[in-house]
Amino acid sequence: MMRSAPFTPNPAAVQDPTPPDPYRQARFHIGRGYALYEGPAGDNAPHRHAAFQVAIALQGEVVFGDGLREHRGPVLVVPPLQRHQLMPHRDLRCFFIEPHCSFADELRAVCGPGITAMPALRQLSEEQVRSRGGASAQVDPRLQQVMAALSRGNDEAALPVLAQQAGLSPQRLRALAREQLGMPLARWRIWQRLRLAASALRRGESLAEAALAAGFADQAHFSRTMREMFGVTPSVVLPLLRAQGLPAT
Repeated sequence: MMRSAPFTPNPAAVQDPTPPDPYRQARFHIGRGYALYEGPAGDNAPHRHAAFQVAIALQGEVVFGDGLREHRGPVLVVPPLQRHQLMPHRDLRCFFIEPHCSFADELRAVCGPGITAMPALRQLSEEQVRSRGGASAQVDPRLQQVMAALSRGNDEAALPVLAQQAGLSPQRLRALAREQLGMPLARWRIWQRLRLAASALRRGESLAEAALAAGFADQAHFSRTMREMFGVTPSVVLPLLRAQGLPAT
């Protein structure tokens, strides 16, 4: 009776059971007046940004829901504080344009009050966005002075103090922010905290350390705020930020 030889698997034929990481080739960058994300978009909750979002499908279409209807197109622009939900997509380029830069002036001139299809921006590049990152011609210089102080991490200063330094009353400062930015200044202040937290995570700080460095009460506060503004928690984007490991510029 012949005995069969014991089975020895061919190492070349054994597949790695670990699924490929879809975010391995993704890219995230924070620049002057903007942030850029390139890569897949996964599940996310309805949320609102404190910036314009320009979402470009590198293949197929971008799909957003706003709670009332579904929007589709190769390029969709979401204005600040517009509640929306991005449907999962395998390959996107998303720019987040802060409302005090010159490119935001262009977007305000052509965008409607809700999500707007903008196919003309299909070839928008980071270099084009970077070149339009200068100061807005439509935002009062005194308001920009306060925003610049906040963007430098001067978050401990009370807004009445920053208003006085800019020659404004606190009431006039709040009114200018609503009129010219389309949002309360407090919302933009939170957006800046998220930028600071992202930079801290890229430097290798823990979630708790990044939360405190950016001015959040604790890690739970940081997590809730990011979910409200981006639809995901910090733990979702942490691997991407750590993989890049570069300071924001």
